[in-house]
Amino acid sequence: MNSAIIVAAGSGKRMKANINKQFLCINKKEVLAHAIEKFYRCDEIDEIIVCIRKDEENMFRELIAEKYGYENIKIAYGGAERQDTIKNGLEKLDENSEIVLIHDGARPFITEEIIKDAIEKTKEYGATVVGVPVKDTIKIVKDGVIEDTPDRSIVWAAQTPQSFKRDIVEKAYKKAYEDGFYGTDDAMLAEKVGYRVHMVMGSYDNIKITSPEDLGFAESIEKRIR
Repeated sequence: MNSAIIVAAGSGKRMKANINKQFLCINKKEVLAHAIEKFYRCDEIDEIIVCIRKDEENMFRELIAEKYGYENIKIAYGGAERQDTIKNGLEKLDENSEIVLIHDGARPFITEEIIKDAIEKTKEYGATVVGVPVKDTIKIVKDGVIEDTPDRSIVWAAQTPQSFKRDIVEKAYKKAYEDGFYGTDDAMLAEKVGYRVHMVMGSYDNIKITSPEDLGFAESIEKRIR
């Protein structure tokens, strides 16, 4: 059984909007609805858990679940940090779940093909991250001064979903909380306890909606790929 945890509990302050960015629209369809739809239609996904802010549950049900007919979606509430939110999502997993995909609700353009590829690679390797090779030269900067320029050919930008065999992600989260450690993504928790995480080729269209200008870019992507 393959489970998807879709994270949509952030505040989205950088969007400077009066509602959470996941409820903003790309060509008249909510960002979160775009993201959920890809997993909902994928025949290899058996359950979907959406992590939302408790005070936005009614909004989610009205604007997303009921509006688009997404049935049997489980809801988990957001925590203080993203890591806490995902922990709440993990606690909602079906007892038969074996593969867990964790995806940002603000990434509307994931594809079924990438989801399926992530599942297959996770079955083989145990832990994977969707990502793309960086196009720009990367600089390591401290106090405004460049300290290093890593070899661009080995630098990738991590995206989501990040996918794990269930026992791996649960062990990684358990250890993180025992150590009081908070990582910047889920793969970092798995890496910290010694698991080798493999990269899965994603898409440059798989952007994360973070700032107002991203919406215009997203509308262009949606019109091109629809």
